[in-house]
Amino acid sequence: MPLIYGGFGLVLLALWIFCLMDVIVTAEEDCRNLPKGLWIMIVLFLPEVGSVLWLVAGRPQSVTRPGGLPYKGNTGRFPEYDRPGRFAPSNPDDDEEFLRRCRERAEEQRRAYLKQQRQAEKNQDQ
Repeated sequence: MPLIYGGFGLVLLALWIFCLMDVIVTAEEDCRNLPKGLWIMIVLFLPEVGSVLWLVAGRPQSVTRPGGLPYKGNTGRFPEYDRPGRFAPSNPDDDEEFLRRCRERAEEQRRAYLKQQRQAEKNQDQ
């Protein structure tokens, strides 16, 4: 008999933990019937009854997230691409300033490497 009660207790504990975590990760606007904070208090302080109440009356019936991605309003595209005023050339060759800076940086790195090599050879000869 104690094994049955122990197993039932573990099921109730798992249900309570699941419901508590579910309330916590559910968005405020998706909670039904009561505010999210009140649902957390109910599930936290009334474990068995609160868990069942959450599943029946508070949990969102269906969450529609486009693309199945976790943040609200996701369109499947990266949000930084929708930023107003963002400049993005269609072809990297069209951005002359970027290409010029890349060439300058590459030339500077090449000069620094050659200088370092000469310094290493000079130190090795001494």
